[in-house]
Amino acid sequence: MKIIKRILNSELFINKPPVLIDIGASGEINPKWKKIARYSICIAFDADDRELDISENKTGKYKKLLTINRVVSIDNKETTNFYLTSSPFCSSTLKPNKEKLKPWLFSDLFEIEKTVSLPAISIQDSLNQIGVDYIDWFKADTQGTDLRIFSNLPATIKNNLLAAEFEPGIIDAYEGEDKLHSVLGTMDKFDFWLSSMNIKGTQRYNDSSKLFTKFTTKRIIKNSPCWAEVTYLHTDNLEDKRQLLMLFIFAVLERQYGFAIEVAEKGLRIFNEQIFEDCKKSVISQLKKERLKIPLVIFKKQLNKILSKIND
Repeated sequence: MKIIKRILNSELFINKPPVLIDIGASGEINPKWKKIARYSICIAFDADDRELDISENKTGKYKKLLTINRVVSIDNKETTNFYLTSSPFCSSTLKPNKEKLKPWLFSDLFEIEKTVSLPAISIQDSLNQIGVDYIDWFKADTQGTDLRIFSNLPATIKNNLLAAEFEPGIIDAYEGEDKLHSVLGTMDKFDFWLSSMNIKGTQRYNDSSKLFTKFTTKRIIKNSPCWAEVTYLHTDNLEDKRQLLMLFIFAVLERQYGFAIEVAEKGLRIFNEQIFEDCKKSVISQLKKERLKIPLVIFKKQLNKILSKIND
């Protein structure tokens, strides 16, 4: 949408650009941020055992991309144990729960190959060193510690977050991990609503006799929920112009067009400025464009629901 470019090119965001944090990126920064990358400061954490290094990537994809080579911690310890597993995507500061993983098809991915001690740093200390005192979108995929990292954020930062993204477990994959039910319960206490939940999983089948190949098993046995990707957006009870405009953009990126209109309406009531009217119009225009991709009858029902909610 052109409105996103217009907003992020305004003085409000040139002076205070979006700040996006990705913890556990595994080499790939959150793809949801692609449309706003060139206007944003992205801080990504990538653990290794070298001296502390905060390096700036000058690829041009982001206004500023900073990589911090540290494990994110929630205490003041300078090092933490890190369990390197057969799949690098399953490595964690938490020990895989070998006994609980036994029945599952993907259990071999969690086999511990090596345990190392890696340097650690808190989010607050990282931000202090960078010179940033706010976060707009928080994303964590740390294999079991997402919620505790979020909960440990300073109140001033946590209360002003506009989007929060987690990947909590459903089964017991790690010892003492933050599970989905804990994320749902905790986030209910804050001014967030659940924008999306993508349930992921595998088959509960791990036959030591190898009667069937994994390929055959995957085609026959139904997937069971094992973890989830969840994204929260802040509610629209905001009265700050920058936050409302940023929340509008995040809603659009999440394809939450109904909520984007709600946010634009809220901004229009408070500030009575043309930009919020244009935000609303841009979403309506986008809805009309996308109706070509779905049957007209279904589109009309969806659009009528959104418009009736606005009129109420």
